[in-house]
Amino acid sequence: MVVEDDVELQVAIPAALRSAALAVDLAGDIATADEALWVNTYDCVVFDRMLPDGDSIGYVRSRRQDGWSVPVLFLTAMDQLADRVDGFEHGGDDYLVKPFAVEELIVRVLSLSRRGPTIRPPILRYADVELDTGRREVRRAGVLVTLRAKEFSVLEFLMSRPEQAVSRTELLEHCWDAAADPMSNVVDVTITRLRSRLRGGPDLIQAVRGQGYRLIAPGSAG
Repeated sequence: MVVEDDVELQVAIPAALRSAALAVDLAGDIATADEALWVNTYDCVVFDRMLPDGDSIGYVRSRRQDGWSVPVLFLTAMDQLADRVDGFEHGGDDYLVKPFAVEELIVRVLSLSRRGPTIRPPILRYADVELDTGRREVRRAGVLVTLRAKEFSVLEFLMSRPEQAVSRTELLEHCWDAAADPMSNVVDVTITRLRSRLRGGPDLIQAVRGQGYRLIAPGSAG
């Protein structure tokens, strides 16, 4: 989730994060973000400090007092030491000052996203597939596999839940934006492409009738 009211950054930040295979929802104020945060599950939230309906630090502080644990990065022009300390002391996990390098933003968000509600390792492995979330690389039997952003995101989600059935709805929610059409076949198309790119060994992605897909090696239990 990106909460930003600057029109140019509303375009630039989501575009940069999507290029790193992240699904991004956008809000322009605290009230809109709050509605989404109560309904959806996010791995990380990027908050501009000064928004039309207030300083987001107050919102984050209040949610932290209620036990909210989603990682937060404050992205702001408020660059004084006292501002940064304030951000950390009231619930922020990271603080990046504008103007910023896009590459640094991506790295910081990826790092925070791995924490999420449950800590995820930087390298995921299943059977002969290795996925490096930091380098954004996938190898099968040691051979580098080139994936598109959504293919990488889908594989990462499946590898984080090996041998568990994952519904198409779950994949849409975690790998696409809120604007994705739930009636489209984008999930099935992406799975087909992913299977094709992972050639060189047994098919590890199994369709589960009435449920979705799961990652499972031939001969595995279940």
